[in-house]
Amino acid sequence: MSGRGIVLYDFLHCQGGAERLTLDLVRGLPNADLGFGFRDIQYFPDTLLDGIRFFDLGVKARFVGGRTVQGLLAYRKRTGFLRDYDWVIYSGSVAPEAVYNHPEGLNLYYCHTIPRFAYDLRDYYVRQLNWWQFPVFQALGAYVRHRYPRALRRMDLIIANSENVRRRIRKYLDLDSVVVHPPCDVEGYRWLGQEDYYLSTARLEPYKRVDLIVEAFGQMPDKRLIVASGGSDLERLKGLARGADNIRFTGWIDDAELRKLTGKAIATIYLPKDEDFGMSPVESMAAGKPVLGVAEGGLMETVVSGETGLLIGPEPKPDAVIEAVRVLDPQSVSAMRSECEARARLFSRERFLDQMRALVTGR
Repeated sequence: MSGRGIVLYDFLHCQGGAERLTLDLVRGLPNADLGFGFRDIQYFPDTLLDGIRFFDLGVKARFVGGRTVQGLLAYRKRTGFLRDYDWVIYSGSVAPEAVYNHPEGLNLYYCHTIPRFAYDLRDYYVRQLNWWQFPVFQALGAYVRHRYPRALRRMDLIIANSENVRRRIRKYLDLDSVVVHPPCDVEGYRWLGQEDYYLSTARLEPYKRVDLIVEAFGQMPDKRLIVASGGSDLERLKGLARGADNIRFTGWIDDAELRKLTGKAIATIYLPKDEDFGMSPVESMAAGKPVLGVAEGGLMETVVSGETGLLIGPEPKPDAVIEAVRVLDPQSVSAMRSECEARARLFSRERFLDQMRALVTGR
């Protein structure tokens, strides 16, 4: 089946990997429109959506829990327009709720991850809550565990972004899926030399474990670290780095500046907890820069330890980061450049779009 289609994604709230993938699908698939529940104009101005026909479902809440509840209702109640489409690709944890409004035609779900707060990371999130937040969290998790798998069972095909996520879908939802790795901007990232800093690009959220990197570099005043991202953990991490002149935070930066910083780094450091896939390590390798990562999750599918970086054990400590940084010195990483660039090409945008077009068109 081909014809007219639409890509639905939960919320355009930052220019992360899932958001970029959504725009790649819309621009790369035939006759595709865009739908979203919420858009942060700061990160997604109209100019970024030039040439795209889109539907904004009008979710206003900025608090994550409220946004999730509003998003579920919006996708269920405000997507009658889906009946005009031959195919729909749902992406995110909230958008699948709209599948009930597309009973005819092809329904595909691209899964970046299951809603982890309701499944495998539930205990982790509980530890972050105040006592008065717990009942709301419990109710939201129960609602999601009820609605989410029901919506997925109505899909014609579930597509996981990695073997890691495919295993989660099987374990927690008892559903089958196929793997299509997400597109990475391997053409946009280039080796631009080597300056005297290491780079962290993970979003600043607790489960990304950027605090381990900051703590490690706080003990290595002779090594420079640039943290090139934003997130809810920014102020806490700045406090952790207070007095460490070798650590710099940029906040969110545009793509051009991120490519420049990556292309000139010694290596990048990426230590998230059981990452779904992780585009940043692939972008780093595309720039010829090895990755200091963690041996779990999606990094096991992208980084080849000893060839395109170094993977340290799960549940890492700052001491392990310090030791790995000493191993990935400027001389050692230079020898990994060609292997990194070759590895990154396996995750190109062209390969991703070819696979997704075949699933949409059936050929």
